Amino acid sequence: MTSELTLTESGPTAGRPVLVLHGGGGPATVAPIAEHFAATAHTLLPTHPGWNGTPRPDDFTRVADLAAAYLRLLHDRHLSDVLVIGSSLGGWIAAELATADTQGLISGIVLMNSVGIEVDGDPVRDFFTLDARGVAEYAYHDSERFYVDPATVPAERLAVFQANMAALRVFSGGPAMSDPTLRPRLAAVTTPTLVLWGESDRIATPAYGKEYAASFGNARFEVVAEAGHLPHLEQPARTFSLLDEFAAETGRR
Repeated sequence: MTSELTLTESGPTAGRPVLVLHGGGGPATVAPIAEHFAATAHTLLPTHPGWNGTPRPDDFTRVADLAAAYLRLLHDRHLSDVLVIGSSLGGWIAAELATADTQGLISGIVLMNSVGIEVDGDPVRDFFTLDARGVAEYAYHDSERFYVDPATVPAERLAVFQANMAALRVFSGGPAMSDPTLRPRLAAVTTPTLVLWGESDRIATPAYGKEYAASFGNARFEVVAEAGHLPHLEQPARTFSLLDEFAAETGRR
């Protein structure tokens, strides 16, 4: 499957590899992260199969399938000392990657407002029931700034969004946005992990994020004030400062 992956690469090839994994909104939502690291790092930004019109094989139906494809990519490219940064669904993929990385190719993991685990009493919000106004209110600190009236969006863009949501529903398993087997497996992950959370996120709350961090064997939890589900868009300076600090701490080179 790795030969069929849609991949954007940037930055110096001699730099530390940084794999940036997007959430349900597609690669544009994490493009600023890739651009930030491309100044010094070999940055890889995939488009998950099924997003933005890319083909999705019929047997690609689980987050574990995506994780396996990206792990094969690291193996095939002979990449090591990899920093993996995942946003939302991308964080779920990153967590699965970490559990499967038996050769220690990954030296740092960042989960940003990620989904994927089950937390009693604090489930992930059913994203599929939200209209555009609801998405803005639940996902952002400053909802007015990020609200987009669907009536103003061209038909082609709406079609892409709808197809992306269909792909998200396939891989996430629907509204639960979780795999009950994931959390118990994270305790064995000793790779340094940063769980970074926008304080105002109501899709997956900071309390959920704190539980996510506690699930790992070697993780710390950081909150970004005045930010929601995509803290790098609302508070880029604070978010990139935390990412840069973690990258410096974990790089082997």
